[in-house]
Amino acid sequence: MFPISLEEPSETWAQQYQRIEAVLTGALENVCGLRVSHIGSTAIAGIMAKDIVDVLVEVDVGESLTAVAESLEALGFIRMSESCYGSSESSSRISMNLGYTTKGYADEVFHIHLHYKGDNDELYFRDYLNDHPNVAREYEALKLELCKRYKHDRDAYTDGKAGFVRAWSKEGRRAYGSRY
Repeated sequence: MFPISLEEPSETWAQQYQRIEAVLTGALENVCGLRVSHIGSTAIAGIMAKDIVDVLVEVDVGESLTAVAESLEALGFIRMSESCYGSSESSSRISMNLGYTTKGYADEVFHIHLHYKGDNDELYFRDYLNDHPNVAREYEALKLELCKRYKHDRDAYTDGKAGFVRAWSKEGRRAYGSRY
């Protein structure tokens, strides 16, 4: 029902991001340290992407990610997963979405990544690929190959990109230092 397909770059992605950013900042205006950022392939110039806008929502350590998620659930967002990749509270993450229906995708689909400040490799990855179009094209080629192989297996598709994303996020962090 939710196959992976890649679309040509679209100006509507930036417009969709602006609309969802306004919703998120309005709903979370009292959350300390709130930063909302457009991430993922729809935020990388000139490459094909799933027609899904990814958004990073960062909050200060000490804020409750669960409470933030509950605020978004009240607006219709669906909590997809919660994870902890380390031993501290600041290593927690919650993934949410909006736009998945019983009949398939809605006209606009969003993936929300709730993280604590500082857990933002997605920003370094986005900026590095925007500044290095050759690397962005390599990423696009990888995604096209994985899409053909894993059209109906989102986990395998995501896992297939993981090494590339980690390597270039690390390079972005090295290149841009403490930009964020």
